[in-house]
This record gives sequence, structure tokens and C-alpha cells, in this order.
Amino acid sequence: MEIMEIVKELGSAVKADARFTKMNEAMAAYNKDEELQKLVLEYNVQQTALGEEYKKENVDQAVIEAIEERLNALIEAITTSKIYVEAAEAQQAFDALMNEVYTELQFQITGQRPCTHDCSSCGSDCGHHHHHDDEE
Repeated sequence: MEIMEIVKELGSAVKADARFTKMNEAMAAYNKDEELQKLVLEYNVQQTALGEEYKKENVDQAVIEAIEERLNALIEAITTSKIYVEAAEAQQAFDALMNEVYTELQFQITGQRPCTHDCSSCGSDCGHHHHHDDEE
């Protein structure tokens, strides 16, 4: 079987995974929520305004503080939104799946798994010196 045919099959398997479906549904809800999108749009506008304010020769600290205060309020409102939280969690779960796929592919090609530095993924066979509590 050709490599690209296998990649197509892998892509189909990933798309069939519940984590992909959940991420798509959560992102669609996020993008459809008008109130949340207004907050995100304002956040982006405020970020631009802050950048412009810093470029001025005579920076007005009161304006900067006002913009930063509004940015903090916006980020709080956005990141505590149930829809945002669900979308972020769904994205993280999907990213973890893709990381697993990549890690397994890398292992199949090289015979080695990347070390996570706690060495739980490599069975202590990664070349790091492992310290144990009972060692002196």
C-alpha cells in the first residue's frame, strides 16, 4: 500500500474519532455564539489600541491602564464562558490524540519514543541517569 493511501486511511480514522467530532461541535458552538464573538472582537480591537498607544511618543499611562483593565475584564469573561471552556477542552483532547498519533508514527519509524523527562514513556531506557529515592 502506498504511503499516501495509508495517510488517507489514518485521516479517516482520526475524523471518525469522537474527539474530532466533539472538537468540531464545540468550535462550531464557539464560533456561533454572538456574545462571545463580540467579546473576542473587542479584545482584539483593544489589543491593537494598546499596541498603538505604546507606539506614541508621549505614552499616556492612564490610557494604557484603562485599556489593560478592559483587556483583563474581557479575557476573564471569555475564558470563563462555558462555551469557551468546552471548546478549549475539546481542542486539548484532540491535540492530545494527534500527539499520540505522531508519537506512535515516530516510534514505528525510529523504534524510539520521545522521552518526557520523567521517563515514564521510555521505560527508563532513554539514556538519562535515573535517580531513585533509595539510592545514595
